[in-house]
Amino acid sequence: MITDSPEKVRKRMEELYDQYRAPLFTLAYQLTGSAADAEDAVQDVFFKAYEVRPERLKEPKAYLCKMVTNRCLDLRKSARRKREVYVGPWLPEPIRTPEADTLEAVVRRDLLSYGMLVLLERLTWAERAVFVLREALGFDYPEIAELTGKRETNCRMLMSRARSKLGISEEEPVVHDTVELEWVSRFLTSLEQGNVDHVLSLLSEDVILVTDGGGKVVAATSAIQTRNQVALILAGALHGLKSQGSLHSEFAPLNGETGIVLRSGDETVAAIFLQCRRGKFDRIYVVRNPDKLTRV
Repeated sequence: MITDSPEKVRKRMEELYDQYRAPLFTLAYQLTGSAADAEDAVQDVFFKAYEVRPERLKEPKAYLCKMVTNRCLDLRKSARRKREVYVGPWLPEPIRTPEADTLEAVVRRDLLSYGMLVLLERLTWAERAVFVLREALGFDYPEIAELTGKRETNCRMLMSRARSKLGISEEEPVVHDTVELEWVSRFLTSLEQGNVDHVLSLLSEDVILVTDGGGKVVAATSAIQTRNQVALILAGALHGLKSQGSLHSEFAPLNGETGIVLRSGDETVAAIFLQCRRGKFDRIYVVRNPDKLTRV
């Protein structure tokens, strides 16, 4: 039996890595909510792919996606145990997505949005895998069945359940309401000026504030669901951070949208995401866990 030379194998793997790294990272990131886990999953898969016979890689996208999906399942099992002892709410790890990022060429911006990542936490593993493979990477149901080891009818049912849990009808496209930079700027300016009344005017009656400190920095250990409390807590927290040193804020392209990044000197202290509905902010996510801010 003729086998390829190590040099030929290496070159083929490099070509596959260059071609599929971005979509595989996106798949893993949407399955785990962790950029660190996504990077580990992709690296592990390509390391193992060196041992895969060439004939099994005739359809590399499907084969590699299956490997990544299975690897992410293992990672989710270990992550579940960590979350059982996690202090306070758990939020996904934010990532920078500048306009020129290669991710934009292979995945829809809507499904990278931070709000969508938070919503995906409502799903079971099987529902999440089917939803992401279908909506983000455009696989057909027969392909998804092959990738997940399930029957096609089961995959269709899982997709229907996923959409129902996410509040998306069968015919409705998956979209994300983009918050204009002007609105984000107005909100931040009001906070920095301590104008609580104006902050209140920008919040919906049922606004929810979720902060993730991971037990490593000061953060609320449960979601805040009262509009007055949300405004006061945000204004107070910003004032408290400012009093500790030279705090400055900036707008940054995070998860395909405009996020707010707070820095103290060279240290990133928070990433803030605003979600808008009917002209008011109804969901605010604040990531303060320093372990989740390394890519911001």
